[in-house]
Amino acid sequence: MDWLAAVFVALALIVALAFRPWRLLANTGLISPLLAALVITPWLWALPWLHHMPLQLQLSGACLIGLALGWPLAVPVLCLAALAVGIIAPVTWRQQVDMALWLGIVPVTLSFLLGMALRRWGWRNLFVYILGRAFLGTALCMFIAGALAQWSGHSLAANVTPGLELVARWLIGWGDAFLTGMMAAICVAFRPHWLATWSDPLYIPQPPAGPERCRQGTPPSWF
Repeated sequence: MDWLAAVFVALALIVALAFRPWRLLANTGLISPLLAALVITPWLWALPWLHHMPLQLQLSGACLIGLALGWPLAVPVLCLAALAVGIIAPVTWRQQVDMALWLGIVPVTLSFLLGMALRRWGWRNLFVYILGRAFLGTALCMFIAGALAQWSGHSLAANVTPGLELVARWLIGWGDAFLTGMMAAICVAFRPHWLATWSDPLYIPQPPAGPERCRQGTPPSWF
């Protein structure tokens, strides 16, 4: 299973780079969230090895990074974060690959799929974006990613009573949900240019256009 995880990480990285995600950094405000993700995420992932607590918590942040950068740019950033963990914590190469896959690529991919589903079949509304995609969607994506990780044999960093692993993963997922929902709400209000997946014309109803005004088209999707 070690080589299979590495194959999934490499495949996701190749697909993401095929979209040439560096184009998103031109004339946008994504430099700040990108640098923040590269600085903060490795410390969140390395926390179980840096500080011993009765209950080891390991936040992911992948769904938030996906909302901020878009899927094509988030994948290479999460892979770089996994590499950075090896610099600040005593982890093995296998653990770095597992973190890149289960804490990064799988949750951000599930979040991307959920976002596309909400855009296609849900309401395009401010509260749907914040509560549905950023908050509840993050909790659901993190739980599904955790369940898949457990099924593949990837154990939690915390010591949990056998049989309660899924309950623990469900509860831990809400930590990411609160973080993502809170930051998404703040960014929508004060820094919307920090969210590649946000668009005012798409999620905020516009007044009817008068005869002298051109009708606004739907903005392109940045995943």
